[in-house]
Amino acid sequence: MKPGVVVRYIVLLLSILIYIGSCSSDVLNTAQRERIIPDDYRFGDLYRLANLPQFKARQVPCPPAHPADGPRKPIHFYIIGDSFSEPPRVTLADLPVQHFHRTKWASPRRVQLDTTKTNVLVIETVERHFRDQFGKYITELQVVSDTTRPEPKPERHWNWLALTKELETLFSRDAVEGRLETILFFTDWALWFKELKAWLTLAWFDRVNTKTSLSPDGKHLLYYMDTDTSGKNSSFTPLPDSLLNRYIDTINVVADRYQKLGFDQVYLSIIPNKTSINAPDTGPLPYNHLIERVQQSPRLLIPAIDIYTPYRASRVPLYEISDAHWNCAGRAIWMREVTTKLHSLPLKTKKLTTRE
Repeated sequence: MKPGVVVRYIVLLLSILIYIGSCSSDVLNTAQRERIIPDDYRFGDLYRLANLPQFKARQVPCPPAHPADGPRKPIHFYIIGDSFSEPPRVTLADLPVQHFHRTKWASPRRVQLDTTKTNVLVIETVERHFRDQFGKYITELQVVSDTTRPEPKPERHWNWLALTKELETLFSRDAVEGRLETILFFTDWALWFKELKAWLTLAWFDRVNTKTSLSPDGKHLLYYMDTDTSGKNSSFTPLPDSLLNRYIDTINVVADRYQKLGFDQVYLSIIPNKTSINAPDTGPLPYNHLIERVQQSPRLLIPAIDIYTPYRASRVPLYEISDAHWNCAGRAIWMREVTTKLHSLPLKTKKLTTRE
């Protein structure tokens, strides 16, 4: 076979693989796990968007928060949470408990509680998504009597409209272009050109990627949802008391339902936006103080894991320079507050039978 033909076949094969990767998130994620292509989040989610070299920092895992040989309490610990509580940010190795289970928002999972253990549930959300999570009925964590039994399957009806929308989302121009950009332009050599473009755009036109923003002093790269008051997620979008009370009532109803299902304690954990701590005066409107108002409301009937207060008092950086998530110091504060709550819990004791 002629060399030219071989080259054409190689190019054709690579093109097919790139096209398949651009059409499937699963294929793309698998390729990143196998290190066939670089992880586009390796330098942080905000750098991934802005490509500003002064905010480039490789993400480093934090050490376990609980000693490997440390004692573990007879506690089964459950979380309904977002990216702040996903592995490796939070794992069993970080907690003084015997069992850890995480349920992701919008990804329902079934669990069977061990009633001989103390069962604890933490409902965790980052500040910007508080209104999204508590503006609806929460069913992510489903408590059942026996998880070995197959879940009853509802009668199946084809919803062609929903299927069409799902396919449109999967193969939309923005989705495909985003995956193609990850495959082709997130290698280290390609990032040099992206950084140069981002630096020139900021230096000449005082502009950054529209999904990010800079603090007034230029020291912090922020997520646009935290600062954009045209949406409900911003730290600066007004939040009237009447609406806040509706969210708190939802929290109370959810907590009461889970306690009736067998949880011994339910906690609320609201993680502050990076903007709320590092740049609370950035917005065109005053900071709405969502976290403080929720946690201090006499209407709230469950305890909160308060990290907003120690975050505001801290004199060390608590967020990654290139990411919207906490760094190891910020994570350590959350772990400390969670552990304190767990240590103060009354534990279930084994009931003795007549034979014992």
